[in-house]
Amino acid sequence: MGNKKPVTLFVQCLVDSMYPEVAQGMVHVFKNLGLSVDIPLDQTCCGQPAFNSGYRKEAARAAKRFIEIFENAEVIVCPSGSCVDMVKHQYPGLFEQGSSWQKRALGISGKIFEFTEYLVDVLKIEDVGANFYGRVTYHDSCHLLRNLGVKDQPRKLIANVRGTRLIEMEHADKCCGFGGTFAVKFPDISTAILEEKIDHIIEAGVDAVVGCDISCLMNIQGMLSRKNSPIKILHIAQLLAK
Repeated sequence: MGNKKPVTLFVQCLVDSMYPEVAQGMVHVFKNLGLSVDIPLDQTCCGQPAFNSGYRKEAARAAKRFIEIFENAEVIVCPSGSCVDMVKHQYPGLFEQGSSWQKRALGISGKIFEFTEYLVDVLKIEDVGANFYGRVTYHDSCHLLRNLGVKDQPRKLIANVRGTRLIEMEHADKCCGFGGTFAVKFPDISTAILEEKIDHIIEAGVDAVVGCDISCLMNIQGMLSRKNSPIKILHIAQLLAK
């Protein structure tokens, strides 16, 4: 195993409020790997919804709080590519060039990782000893793939889950239509994009769709339910904890 620093978890808002089993899955995986885990109880939103809506001052306020809470961590791991992208790539631009806050933002941006990115690229682990018997397909979430460059890491981990067969759906890298506030501002466009994604998932003939961002999976789950599809959603942390 590579770097065995204590892991501090940033638990994304949707995970904290609606899918706590995702965070529990991460804790289970890390503890099985012999890593100590810390979860700051005073953590809040990273500010991404405000930032995406154009409220930069409010986003900067959330960023300052995040930095104050997490800057002493050795490494930060989060189960959301979009939140990691926010901290890693957007935080430094929220503050005045050369300011102390920008320096602190740059410092924290270098030690935050998405869950699968940390397992594969930092710890050099592709097999966590998981078991799941069924056929799954994988959805590439937009920020994770395009902004963080995470594509092969989750697939390598899925390939080593005993009993699991990975079936690549058509256009796995296309958006699910969620996009945070995009789905609220442009519901008709969002739904049309989602319908196409759901068609590809169903055509793959799988038992579950796996992803690294619960926001995408929540969106997908809603449409699958409306279509009375038996296909389940699984955040990769849940899959690897089995």
